[in-house]
Amino acid sequence: MSNLPKSFPDTLEQAKSATLTSLEAGCGRVLVELCFPEIALKAQSLAWDFAQVFVKEYGSGLKVLFPDTGAAALAKRDWGEVEFSVTDIGSSRNPVQYKVNDADQIFLVVCPSSVEVAQVEKLCELAGDRPVIMLIPQLEDVSIVGIGYAARQLRERFISTLESAYYIRPYDGAMVWRSFPSGWEVYLEKEEGEYELIATETQKPLGEYLERLLLAAVEPEDGEDAGETTTKIKKRGIFGELQSFLKALSN
Repeated sequence: MSNLPKSFPDTLEQAKSATLTSLEAGCGRVLVELCFPEIALKAQSLAWDFAQVFVKEYGSGLKVLFPDTGAAALAKRDWGEVEFSVTDIGSSRNPVQYKVNDADQIFLVVCPSSVEVAQVEKLCELAGDRPVIMLIPQLEDVSIVGIGYAARQLRERFISTLESAYYIRPYDGAMVWRSFPSGWEVYLEKEEGEYELIATETQKPLGEYLERLLLAAVEPEDGEDAGETTTKIKKRGIFGELQSFLKALSN
């Protein structure tokens, strides 16, 4: 039986529930990863949805941080008077330590990227035992593409401490999904709109390892070699069900 959501609203509900579950379990540095094309364009509306979840419990103790002053100012303008704080993550000229105070109880960081990773790491240090939720982070490049000593140190020191409370990512003809505290589930599209679970992993399946999982699940047709099977996988296209997700993002 598939655990995949049926629509984008279902995705958001799953993500919110998984985030709360991870916080209740004691996870203090949480990622909410909705890896859809152009998801960053919906950062403000997603931040509003998630803020409503946390403001119920934390009230004015919630602080929402955007990547830059422009995004923070736009949110303040669009949201009007709110009970919680809205600001930016800071910069080298205006460090994040000036954005954190004793009244803050929980932090929601919206769409942080590799550009802000140093500020996010500092925020997590300053937060202490207070939760930090990173909504639609763009940090995956840092963790898997970076090379050299500095990148290794970043992974070991910071990236490895983050818990994916919710993760959903479409690939060509496949999907990787995780909702805390479950494992990482890999799905393969069999026919348009129909997909099945082919593997559950303890770690996020990426790159060549993910491709091997998919290849192992696809039986070559008569006379078809492994190269042709690989090509067939790559040409499958995104799950038919995902079209409703992408359509929802454009509304």
